[in-house]
Amino acid sequence: MSIIETKQLTKYYGKSRGIIEVDLAIEEGEIFGFIGPNGAGKSTTIRLLLSLIKPTSGKASIFGLDCEHNYQKIHEEIGYLPSEVFYYDNMKVKDLLAYSASFYKKDCKKRIVDLAKRLDLDLNKKIDDLSYGNKKKVGIIQGLLHSPKIIILDEPTGGLDPLMQQTFFDIIQEENKRGATVLFSSHILSEVQRLCHRIAIIKEGRIIRIDTIASLKENTYLKVELDTSKPLPSNFKNEHMDNFQEKDGQISFLYRGNVNELLKQLSDLSLNRLSLTEPDLEEIFLHYYEKE
Repeated sequence: MSIIETKQLTKYYGKSRGIIEVDLAIEEGEIFGFIGPNGAGKSTTIRLLLSLIKPTSGKASIFGLDCEHNYQKIHEEIGYLPSEVFYYDNMKVKDLLAYSASFYKKDCKKRIVDLAKRLDLDLNKKIDDLSYGNKKKVGIIQGLLHSPKIIILDEPTGGLDPLMQQTFFDIIQEENKRGATVLFSSHILSEVQRLCHRIAIIKEGRIIRIDTIASLKENTYLKVELDTSKPLPSNFKNEHMDNFQEKDGQISFLYRGNVNELLKQLSDLSLNRLSLTEPDLEEIFLHYYEKE
């Protein structure tokens, strides 16, 4: 049984679309990426999983328990970092985290100190005195202080500088090695590419593809860039080429098919330059959005 599962999960806000018939099955121990631009339905899905909002139809379960009716038990083993964090400004960081820790039946003091040290966060400061990035660090510690079995991250790196982002990624990977399952929602594709085992691509509230990172890259496309001294033959372009662009002899496209057939085609051209590379996840993602 999947540790996180949704079946035909749907949410409308009045007549406005949230998500439509979302089916997900996330296995224990995965780092699962959930990607799409802002407004695609990522945060709505997460809020339904956490029972912060109620579904219009469909079901969501975590640990085999219905999210809507067993949310209190589920929340005991979940760490959640929302895309934006809001706190009581006059509280000190250590008091806020101690209050958060009081909800769990374990001693989290050492864990809080260790995480604060790694994230370079002063526990004695007031929330009101923190920058946006440091408030995000508070949220990270708050989500991880009880060593949860599932970690749900919604656009987690906003406000963190590049060095602190790397520290954050290291912490998440360590938590995953410890056995935690991670649901990582982001529109920053490089983050997803470096961390996740599988991803779901969501567009306008619907899942349009679920696959492994490796499969998306290996079984999709070559990125072809070339320039020629003569015009292309009229029959050069074919059904294996997508995102075809041509301007002043500069040609680029994504190619899916037999690479030997492609090389035969290219050998008939008067080439000045040729580049065959593996497209990055962003190019693949944009292709799926345009294609769908």
